[in-house]
Amino acid sequence: MTKQLTLYVVRHGQTYFNIYNKLQGWSNSPLTEAGIADAEGAGKRLADVQFAAAYCSDTTRAEQTAKTILAANHSQPAAQLTTASFFREEFYGYYEGTDMAQAWYVAGAPHGVPSFKAIEEKYSIGKAKDFLKEADPFRQAENNDEYWARVDQGFDLIRHNPDLNDGDNVLMISHGNTLLSLMERYGQGKYDLSVRPANGSVTKLLLTPDDIQVLSYNQKD
Repeated sequence: MTKQLTLYVVRHGQTYFNIYNKLQGWSNSPLTEAGIADAEGAGKRLADVQFAAAYCSDTTRAEQTAKTILAANHSQPAAQLTTASFFREEFYGYYEGTDMAQAWYVAGAPHGVPSFKAIEEKYSIGKAKDFLKEADPFRQAENNDEYWARVDQGFDLIRHNPDLNDGDNVLMISHGNTLLSLMERYGQGKYDLSVRPANGSVTKLLLTPDDIQVLSYNQKD
């Protein structure tokens, strides 16, 4: 039987690095009071969705958001939360914690595109990852191929969960750049990738054995 799962993908609540406009990546930055409210708001909107499982990255902001949403959920039995590094945001290497505008200028300026928006408009979000790795003096930032090789393992982890059945709903806590990357890869050009999704916003994906379809992309909370 072909198993299809509906993923409710929530961007984590606002963090201090979000306020400071810093690249967050694999770094940990705690939720602000507004970020806790983001998670609580998402929890209220999803309270009556029966989740069979939940997944998030092993970062503080994702775990706290996930636990807040699950605490408000009415699923019986309660969905089990699985954390894994596969679900982390893009790794920015040397530029972790750097001002976003400065980092993307260093990455894009040698190519004539001195901002993330300019890189995305002329090339792609995937190319932005490649440019940042080129600019990293340690070459430790993830390029596009490395990024998707990791993230795809996360989706396969969900697909291969033997406790999930066709038609089940799954909660997944994600990150801003990851949501934009998903829309670029699977959104069929329908969405404005120059606008970051709001903290606490909910996007729905259909996960099939060999594909991902975008059911709805909500850039607002």
